[in-house]
Amino acid sequence: MRDVRAVILSLALVSLAVFSYSCARSTSAITNSAISITPASAVVPPPKVDWETQIKPIVARCQPCHFSGGKVYDKLPFDRPETIKTLGTKLFTRIHDENERRLIREFLAQ
Repeated sequence: MRDVRAVILSLALVSLAVFSYSCARSTSAITNSAISITPASAVVPPPKVDWETQIKPIVARCQPCHFSGGKVYDKLPFDRPETIKTLGTKLFTRIHDENERRLIREFLAQ
């Protein structure tokens, strides 16, 4: 009778070991695949603010003075992105719309 109990106990321990091993492998595979997935926000950079289509139309209101032929064009030519980058947020004395300011801030940060 003791031999039968020993055999049953041995079989139970072997079964438990095999079951534990196979479960550990399954969990490891699931964990490894979950780790390799990255959120879409980490992969896709925010879109760049475009000078020609987004910023230049905002500063175009400063015509004719800051554009070719204007009174202050020689000192502050607003048709050049470098001028806007040099001025930075000082430009906000004339631009009050918060959406336009946000676009300019994003442009300056690029």
